[in-house]
Amino acid sequence: MSTKGTIESEISKALTQWEKDFLGRGSVSVKTDILRDMIIVTLHGILTPAEYALCQTMEGMTTIKKTRSDLIETGVDTLKEMIGTITSEEVKSFHTDISTSTGERVMIFKLKSNLEIKLTK
Repeated sequence: MSTKGTIESEISKALTQWEKDFLGRGSVSVKTDILRDMIIVTLHGILTPAEYALCQTMEGMTTIKKTRSDLIETGVDTLKEMIGTITSEEVKSFHTDISTSTGERVMIFKLKSNLEIKLTK
């Protein structure tokens, strides 16, 4: 079995590649943490300069958040499958949000079992 750090690194690399393949560009950096039955992924450098400019108004910010959320949701099945392949665990649910001020996205994959405890045995 792989170590916690190895799995976290694999997820970060796979997610970066998925972004490039699916969205056409990747984030500047990705950090993955396994915590109990959750995989928490923080992606930095998500927004383009044009999107930052658009986020100066409430309407623009709402538009960017919705558009980016819709894009991720169209690929969520692939993301869940990717996490399942890397961890050998089933994903129970997926949650995400993006900060239009910092350009960070947080993704949380909630697993059906406690992966962290399995990795410490």
